[in-house]
Amino acid sequence: MSGPLSLEPGGVEADTLALRLAAPRPRRAPDDAMPAKRPPGRGPEEEAVSTLAAGLADAIAPAVHPYEVAALLEAEGLSASVIKERYGHPNLFSLATALYERVPRTFPEPPSATDPWRPDTLRCLLRGALFALPALAYLLTAPLWPLVRHAPVLIVAGIASWAWGQALGHRAHLRLVAGRRQACGTLLSGSLLGAAFATSLAVLPADSALAVGAAAAQSLYLAAASVLLVLARERLLLAALSPLIAGAVALPWWDPGPELRAGLPLLALLATLLAAALVLRAGRSGPAASDAARPRLLVSLPYGLFGLAAAVLVMLEGRRQPYMVIALTLSMGPAEWLLYRYRGWSLAALRASATPLGFMLRSAAVLGLCLSAYLLLLLPAALLTGSDPATPLLLAAVLWTALLLQAFGVAWSPAVLCLAAAGAAAAVTLPKLPPEPAVLPAACAVTAVCLMVCAIHRLGRPSPHA
Repeated sequence: MSGPLSLEPGGVEADTLALRLAAPRPRRAPDDAMPAKRPPGRGPEEEAVSTLAAGLADAIAPAVHPYEVAALLEAEGLSASVIKERYGHPNLFSLATALYERVPRTFPEPPSATDPWRPDTLRCLLRGALFALPALAYLLTAPLWPLVRHAPVLIVAGIASWAWGQALGHRAHLRLVAGRRQACGTLLSGSLLGAAFATSLAVLPADSALAVGAAAAQSLYLAAASVLLVLARERLLLAALSPLIAGAVALPWWDPGPELRAGLPLLALLATLLAAALVLRAGRSGPAASDAARPRLLVSLPYGLFGLAAAVLVMLEGRRQPYMVIALTLSMGPAEWLLYRYRGWSLAALRASATPLGFMLRSAAVLGLCLSAYLLLLLPAALLTGSDPATPLLLAAVLWTALLLQAFGVAWSPAVLCLAAAGAAAAVTLPKLPPEPAVLPAACAVTAVCLMVCAIHRLGRPSPHA
């Protein structure tokens, strides 16, 4: 070929089309041979073209070139003979150009996309309640044993379980990619090891078999509850805790006695263990999926370290303001809801942005809105409990921002920052060194600022939201 073919109407491709259609190409009459009885633009062909334009106006209006109209006419099945005889145009491209010029350009907005991160409000609120409901066991059993004396044993076991549960939950979610059977196997072995690990650490400060038994019961419950929460069986966990809830609700009007005070928490523990065992058994008996490569254990390490740091920070705050810790625990449900909202609103900001800087500004605004909403939710609880609102609000900002970064796979930054804050606060608070009252809010404030800067830098780009 000596050169490219012309793609303009009337070029050599018109001859090719005429040959394919096997229709003789009419000789164009000279101007003086045209019929004079119809003025230009007023003949029946123009009326037919106008009618066709009106009928296809919705499809022609968004076109940006006559060739799009030509493709539409081909899809409508207009043949060359119909174009010539009915509409008076020599070819498809001529008619397409006439239609394109007659119909004004309109570009309708695309339909709004479905938000893939729309949260389940009821489920989020239920999860927040499930985080706090196990504390009712301590309320029921408080008259039966010296709870304050054995509190360090339970705290050590709780911190270990929290850290282990964070790492195990992350690893189980990774294994869910390979299949539910693989994830259930990971949860089964990991939860048993976690309960044994937490109980063995609790033996160190324990001074009685009763304290060790309580720590073991607590560790077993946390392991079983983690299984149900990771596998999204929140309602089953709520049903397992119903004896505990019923006993706690009846306390203001009725003293259940020592037997029920000890038996109801034990019954709730056994029900939780049974529910977790049944769920794991059902998952393990399912069809075997193609086993993907096992993720490395070190991938889940920063999530466990963050769980350790978060548990220490919450424990330090609980020594000063225990009721505020209950409110903070209950707020984990709304916090999870706002994490979903951030992801959904960030996608909307990405669609509305035309430049990377514009998206960064919108993303920062969404981050500030979600975090402010979470802190405003906690402010009334701090005021009602008579707590100093600064420390719990700063701690809440640290936890929420760290969880947000983890949700996007940014794990090491929040783990290191929170560990540094927890280590500094514990080193001063536990031995009661000066300035003990100010170190926790100062550490949380610095960590919150660092996490916010990290979140704006890492999440202010379009790539994490794609």
